[in-house]
Amino acid sequence: MNRTAFVNARLFDSTSGSIRAGATVVVEGERIADVLYETMRIDDARLIDVGQRVLMPGLIDAHVHVTATRADFGELALMPPSLIAAQAKDLLEGMLLRGFTTVRDAGGADHGLVEAVERGHFAGPRLYIAGQSLSQTGGHGDIRKAGARWMCTCAGLGLLSSIADGVTEVRRAAREQLRNGARQIKIMAGGGVASPTDPIDGTQYSLEELRAVCEEAEAANTYVMAHAYSPRSIVRAVQAGVRSIEHGNLLDEASAKAMAGHGAFLVATLATYDALSREAGRLGWPQNMIDKLDRVKSQGVEALRIARAAGVPIGYGTDLLGHMHDEQSNEFSLRLPAMSAAEILQSATSVNARLIGEEGRLGVIAPGALADLLVVDGDPTEDVGRLQHQGAHLAAIMKGGRFVKNRL
Repeated sequence: MNRTAFVNARLFDSTSGSIRAGATVVVEGERIADVLYETMRIDDARLIDVGQRVLMPGLIDAHVHVTATRADFGELALMPPSLIAAQAKDLLEGMLLRGFTTVRDAGGADHGLVEAVERGHFAGPRLYIAGQSLSQTGGHGDIRKAGARWMCTCAGLGLLSSIADGVTEVRRAAREQLRNGARQIKIMAGGGVASPTDPIDGTQYSLEELRAVCEEAEAANTYVMAHAYSPRSIVRAVQAGVRSIEHGNLLDEASAKAMAGHGAFLVATLATYDALSREAGRLGWPQNMIDKLDRVKSQGVEALRIARAAGVPIGYGTDLLGHMHDEQSNEFSLRLPAMSAAEILQSATSVNARLIGEEGRLGVIAPGALADLLVVDGDPTEDVGRLQHQGAHLAAIMKGGRFVKNRL
């Protein structure tokens, strides 16, 4: 039987952020065929009684690094790509079992991993990859310590960026990522925490270089996501045409207004700073990197408040590394001081779907959408902890019409 009907469900409407009782959702093949709110007999489908549990769309994480199997970038750069891919298999499966049926990789994953998931070799969420991020010399993607001349790029996976300087080089680098299957382009537009030589509030790339990358993305019918913290780097990025600001912890009212005016999204990633604040010492981070981490961690919630007040659409991201991927769902509770539970759920469903250009196809329970569905024990609009604990409260997970987990 190719039809499944979820009956007796309380449906999370990710468009309105509300719960609707008495729902029946019919799945045919990989898509949702119907959503009903009236009692009717369904004879041609396998019936799944949800038992008044909450039925919601599969989650979307818009900032992951599935090949960041180690938190030490130097170690990662020297690992064989086959080993990284093997370790990524476990990271991908963990994300799926936490309810994330789609993720946007922000640098590192390649087309081979996309194929591995699509062909069923790896269990995991569908991947929207950026390929290698683009970084200027000495930028956030340049992991060389001061004084080092060369950077090993032998692995081919991990988190290594494509170092490109000048309009001609960045155009070529962007085209190369698109040729290799990138669904969006990632660019380093400002300083970073884990890069050793750049100030956190600095700007990176000239406006001409930023515009050139955005032009190449637009020509390929896609968009640019930009790593940026400071108001200056954020404003320059959105003025150049960037669609998605990643992190944005130092956002102020003026830069939030610029984002809203240009229709840009903010993808906050509070989980990574929370995790790194406990791990930085063990990782042997120098004091200047720890100082940068402390600064952005302390302002992350306030940036969310500012963005929300300015009407900037806020996506859900995590940006975790190595074993810290287990904290992916902590992002839900970390945002509660600035957003309601329903708004956070919308960030991880309908808002992220709109961000990645899949509005109506992902992040929503509606006829024609892909059947990515979660059955939740309890109401996550009242307790976001229902989506934590490594998926323990998920009674069922369906991706593209196939059950990944079903204990109903």
